[in-house]
Amino acid sequence: MDFAFDARTEELRARLLAFMDEHVYPAEQVAHEQRARLSSPWENPPVVEELKAEARRQGLWNLFLPDAEYGAGLTNLQYAPLAEITGRSPQLAPTATNCAAPDTGNMEVLAQFGDERQKKQWLEPLLAGEIRSAFAMTEPDVASSDATNITTHIRREGDEYVITGRKWYISGAMHPDCKIFIVMGKTDPDGPDIRRQQSMVLVPRDTPGVTVKRAMQVFGYEDHYHGGHAEVVFDEARVPVSNLIGEEGGGFAIAQARLGPGRIHHCMRLIGMAERAIELMCRRAVSREAFGKALAQQGVVQNWIADARVAVEQLRLLVLKTAWMMDTVGNRGAHTEIQAIKIATPRTVVGILDRAIQLHGAGGVSQDFPLAELYAGARTLMLADGPDEVHQRSLARREIKKYL
Repeated sequence: MDFAFDARTEELRARLLAFMDEHVYPAEQVAHEQRARLSSPWENPPVVEELKAEARRQGLWNLFLPDAEYGAGLTNLQYAPLAEITGRSPQLAPTATNCAAPDTGNMEVLAQFGDERQKKQWLEPLLAGEIRSAFAMTEPDVASSDATNITTHIRREGDEYVITGRKWYISGAMHPDCKIFIVMGKTDPDGPDIRRQQSMVLVPRDTPGVTVKRAMQVFGYEDHYHGGHAEVVFDEARVPVSNLIGEEGGGFAIAQARLGPGRIHHCMRLIGMAERAIELMCRRAVSREAFGKALAQQGVVQNWIADARVAVEQLRLLVLKTAWMMDTVGNRGAHTEIQAIKIATPRTVVGILDRAIQLHGAGGVSQDFPLAELYAGARTLMLADGPDEVHQRSLARREIKKYL
C-alpha cells in the first residue's frame, strides 16, 4: 500500500503550511483586537480581507471544489490534508482560502444543480469571495435530524413561489455580506413519497418577508467569523419560480448530495483542530511545573498526549480511506465510511480538546487560548449535519441487513 501524497498535494501542502505560519497564525491575535473596534461584530476584521487577498495571490483559493471549471479540481483525497491544515485555525484559515462552510456546500449545490442564470448571479460572486451565503434547513419546531419533518411551506402562485416558515441556526446569515439563502421547504407536503415533498429555492436576503430575527449562540459563542447562526423567519416571502434549484421534489436528494462532502470536510478540519490541541498540550507540558517537576514528566499527562496521538493517527487513516472511496466509488458507495467518520471524529476530537483544556487549567477555558472555542465547535459537530445517533442508527441497519 502506498500512503504517500501525490506531487500536487505535497506542493499545495508546503505552500499552505507556509501561508499558515507566515500569515494566518500571526493574524489570530490581530483579528481579535481589530474585531473589538468594529462597529458591528459581524463584519470581517480588515486582516481577514488581507488574508483572502494573499491566499488568492498564492493560488490557495477554492481548494474544496473538485470541478476544475470552478475550483482547484482536487479530488477528495488530495483536498483532505489541505482541509486538515486549515482546521488548525478554523476561525481564519477556511475563510481566508474561500473554503468555509456554509459557502462551500452552497457553491457545490449551485455548481452541480444550478442553471446558468443561477450560476452567473450567485455562484460566480461566491467563488470570487465577494458575497457570503446561508443554507436554511434546520427548524426549531420539529426534529430536524429527520429532514422529512421540515414544515416550511413553499407554495406556487403563478410565476412565483411563496415561502412561509421559521428556521434557526442558519449559519452565515448574520454576516453583512450574506446576500442569498438556499431554503429547503415543502412544495408537496401531502405527496405520497416523503422524500419527494421537499424542494430548494434561492431567496435573496433582502426579499420582502425575510426577517433575520436574532443571532443564536453556540455554547455562549456567536461564531462571528462564520457569519453567526441566525433565527430567520420567512413570512410570505415571494421569489420567481426560476429560483427553484433543480426540480420540484428534488430538495431531499440535493440535501444529501450537499451533506456528504460537507461531513468529510468537517472531519478533515477536526483532525487539524486535534493537531493544534496536541501542539498546545506539548508546549504547555514542557513550560509548566507542578509538584517539583515539569508537567511533561507527569505520567497522566504523558498518557493524555500518547492517547491523543494514537487517536489522531487512527482518525486520519479512516478519513483518508473515506476520501479515497468517495473518489473511486462515489458518495453512495462510501456511505458507511462517511457515517463512520462522522460518528468517530467529533467525539474523539472533543475528548482530545477536553484533555488539552484540563492541562491548561484556568487558561484552557479562557479567551487567551483557542481551546474553549475549538471545543465548542467540535462538540457542535456531534449535532450538525445529522446527530451521531442518526448516523449510528443508519450504519447499524446497514450492518445488520447483511445477516437478514
